[in-house]
Amino acid sequence: MHTTWKAHTEHGDLSERDRKGLPDSVYAFPKQRKEPLTDASHVKNALARFDQVEDVSDADRDLAFANIKKAAEHYGIDVEEQNWHELGKHPHTGNPAHTH
Repeated sequence: MHTTWKAHTEHGDLSERDRKGLPDSVYAFPKQRKEPLTDASHVKNALARFDQVEDVSDADRDLAFANIKKAAEHYGIDVEEQNWHELGKHPHTGNPAHTH
């Protein structure tokens, strides 16, 4: 699967204003500009919320998952799932978005 994700220098919390300045290539869902992947925390959040993204096609999800995996590799996050169908309410990744 061809990915569109590219690393970007923005990190941490992103306000709506900050997001407007980001290139499409930083998003898991670039066409919809959903789920920015600017650091490890955002990648983990994108994995945790993957099934909550609405109004996207299966092809969009294929691309988003490929982008997430590429960003995860860049930020040193292990993703156990082989495809987005394995993600759900209780992802099996070893990197939950919120650790307790």
